[in-house]
Amino acid sequence: MLYWKELSMKNPCEMIARYILPAFRSLIAKGLIDDHGFTQVAAAAKLGTTQASISYYISSKRGEKYINLLKNNQHVQKKINEIIEGLVTTSFSSEEVTGTLCDLCIFLRDNNQLNLIQGDDVLHKK
Repeated sequence: MLYWKELSMKNPCEMIARYILPAFRSLIAKGLIDDHGFTQVAAAAKLGTTQASISYYISSKRGEKYINLLKNNQHVQKKINEIIEGLVTTSFSSEEVTGTLCDLCIFLRDNNQLNLIQGDDVLHKK
């Protein structure tokens, strides 16, 4: 398994941005649209992105490998639900969303759960 120390040599923030963050955003976008009736345009406005990005997220073209893995993590799902509820009630600012996502990444790192990325060719040791 690939753990944090191995990822740190591969720039873990880059790996998170490439693989994990799109999965987080996909879960949030799907929650806004499926559970709260948001349009793709409204979800995009809440997430500070484009409608095209939301379309990719809800069709699982971005982050698809990790969506189910993250969805099955109770801590991650709880935080994603907090973000969704915060966006729905407008009690979350974009800074709070970013902070919560950063907290999730720290949680994954501190609990050696970044090994989710291990199957990607970019991380295989040569």
